[in-house]
Amino acid sequence: MAYNEKLAARTREIISKTHKITEEKKMFGGLCFMVHDKMCVGVEQDRMMVRLDPTMYDEVMEKEGCHPMDFTGKPMRGYVFVDATALTTQKKLAYWIGLALDYNAVAKASKKKK
Repeated sequence: MAYNEKLAARTREIISKTHKITEEKKMFGGLCFMVHDKMCVGVEQDRMMVRLDPTMYDEVMEKEGCHPMDFTGKPMRGYVFVDATALTTQKKLAYWIGLALDYNAVAKASKKKK
């Protein structure tokens, strides 16, 4: 499944204004943006995955287009999906990317595989 290239370009532009993108990885059928070697946001065809402060989870679930990230039947606190239809303006997209970048500064990196 291809990811939304237009949304990916908009995401890349916003992140690169203030942060260095360490890597872009194709994963989960989409494109994941790594900042400081940590997963930050991911773009799929019709939604964006956002890694954010788990303490904000309940608050952001009230936002337009926000859904739990649920691969195993149990929502993953600290990760949400946001529908692309709720990211139509730069301001809306920048809000979600800002949450992810704020948390990225304090988030723990995954352990490197040997």
